[in-house]
Amino acid sequence: MPTALTPAELTVVPTFADLPPETLTWLVEHGERREYASGDTIVQPGEAAEFMTAILSGGLQFFAVNNGNREPIFRIEAGQVSGVLPYSRLRTFKGLALAVGPTVIYALHRDKFPELEQASPELVQRLVALMSDRAREEARGQERDEKLRALGKLSAGLAHELNNPAAAIARAAEALTQLVAAKPSQLRALVASCPTPEALAALTALATKDVTEVPKFTALECADREDEVSDWLEEQGVSDGYRLASGLLEAGIGVEELAPVSEKLPETARAAAFTWLEGQLTTLRLIRDLQEASARISTLVNNVKTYSHMDRSADYAPLDVQAGLESTLNILGYPLRQKNIRVIRDYAHGLPAVRGQVSSLNQVWTNLLDNAIDALPPGGQITLRTTFGGDFVRVFIIDNGPGIAPDVLPHIFEPFYTTKQAGEGTGLGLDIAQRIIRNHGGRLEVQSKPGHTEFCAWLPVE
Repeated sequence: MPTALTPAELTVVPTFADLPPETLTWLVEHGERREYASGDTIVQPGEAAEFMTAILSGGLQFFAVNNGNREPIFRIEAGQVSGVLPYSRLRTFKGLALAVGPTVIYALHRDKFPELEQASPELVQRLVALMSDRAREEARGQERDEKLRALGKLSAGLAHELNNPAAAIARAAEALTQLVAAKPSQLRALVASCPTPEALAALTALATKDVTEVPKFTALECADREDEVSDWLEEQGVSDGYRLASGLLEAGIGVEELAPVSEKLPETARAAAFTWLEGQLTTLRLIRDLQEASARISTLVNNVKTYSHMDRSADYAPLDVQAGLESTLNILGYPLRQKNIRVIRDYAHGLPAVRGQVSSLNQVWTNLLDNAIDALPPGGQITLRTTFGGDFVRVFIIDNGPGIAPDVLPHIFEPFYTTKQAGEGTGLGLDIAQRIIRNHGGRLEVQSKPGHTEFCAWLPVE
């Protein structure tokens, strides 16, 4: 037989602690005491939310259940109030709740709330304040979760972006090690053949040739030219002419440039001279590759700093929205290239600054661009447009994807509403984006039809 509830038991709950005795008596008379063993199921996913619950002893652990897997969400300890509160819109529980140790709960049905408001307006005010605090904390948690989800996608893209230049640096460094190690023997072979100063001058002139304007050839033309240079080198006594031909041609040096130098060289010096020349030109090319790859990494790091606002405070400040759009595009470079998406920039000249937080606005651009990328088929198109008028900067993000279904469009800004598969989206991205724009004194609008989905963010000028 369950133990009878007493007013003294309710005083362990801070929300109830200093209530008048008559209020505690009312709670005892209209509520019930429930006892659970450790591990007992207290709430099932989809179960109707009917009771306000106060934990008298023990605790509750809530889990999200996805594809049969439990993921801990939050825990409620003794002394805390949970469940349905006055004026709450909670109707069903989304998670699973289990008892943590032997647990005792006070439960009050929501049908009793009107009577409670008459019996103790003070307690109702406390419970409403508690609900407001809980809503704010939940909103902050949702925003953190959405940021983490976005960060995970961005991190994966950045890993791909950084991997290419990092791999290029590693390859170039390995090749340079081999080339530099071969330099002494190449120099000895060249000097041993005693070329004239005039021949050395002609050879070193080729080694310092400007290769910024090397003509481009088709794959077939390149193969033909390599065969031509390789055959010519072998005629000059270079036994591995096929190996040198590619490096020489990449520097824009063919038979027409090599022949005048060859005439000045003794026959015994030609193999050593052209081997040294190819090694020198390849070394210079690899150094340029290293410079380009390291510059790419520096650019990515700067883009991340701009995107995340790492080098500034989080206060509102005058911002260039077009710079934020560009840094976000660079961060999302990998998924854009992966789907071969074309980006068209239609930026207004002389656009005034807006007042805002870079990190928050960049989260908006990330959510909108990420949704557009997901919606587009390979080869799709995204247009970024900015305009100014009526004291507002307007930022348009437009895609030519299939569009948003008419029955979906009215709901897309609702929290947790998503058309993505389970695990692919939280349904919070657009809700958070709209909230951020509103916090900046603007508004976020959408219109969609097949072949044209347009999000427009209005932001007041500085």
